[in-house]
Amino acid sequence: MDSANPALPNTTESPQPQLTTQPSRYESQKRRDYNNFLNYLKTHNTPPLSLPDCSGAHVIDYLKYQDQFGKTKVHVTGCVYFGNPDPFAQCGCPMKQAWGSLDALVGRLRAAFEENGGAPESNPFGEKAVRGYLRDVRKWQAKARGVVYKKKKRVVGSSNATEAAVSLINFSNQASGCGVGEGSGGDGTFGSITYAETNDRIKGGLV
Repeated sequence: MDSANPALPNTTESPQPQLTTQPSRYESQKRRDYNNFLNYLKTHNTPPLSLPDCSGAHVIDYLKYQDQFGKTKVHVTGCVYFGNPDPFAQCGCPMKQAWGSLDALVGRLRAAFEENGGAPESNPFGEKAVRGYLRDVRKWQAKARGVVYKKKKRVVGSSNATEAAVSLINFSNQASGCGVGEGSGGDGTFGSITYAETNDRIKGGLV
């Protein structure tokens, strides 16, 4: 009587599923903005323009064209609410794109232009005229709406300061015989030195 042959293990590897990464919200918005601008060049110019023929003047025209989709009330000079940040009634002043929205739009288009093979030196979105237009929009909207645009200050050397603080705390702990994870309490102290004292030393140039 023949004995049955043992079943051989299946060595065929099942195909691994392909992982597809979804583009970020910023990347998706940047692609839409870029395609919308290309479409604008073709449909709102006679004859239709291509991107290599585009200049800063065309970019400014596009930014003005975007105002019709804006949701920010910008008071005109003769309006009784001109310069009033909190008008108590409606007025007939036009709605425009906020300066911040236009500035972000230009930033995305500028990046998309170079990512699609455009040379930085020929980037129409980075031309001086475009930057000047954005500055004028910011200045006028601030005056008309009675708001102040504050420029964010960039913290220089913050990572170095953090490293210096950690080093100073570790040095103090070693000197006091306190190990990491010991001597820390709810009063903002770590070992024999507080974080507040560390920050004061950093500001004073002692680190």
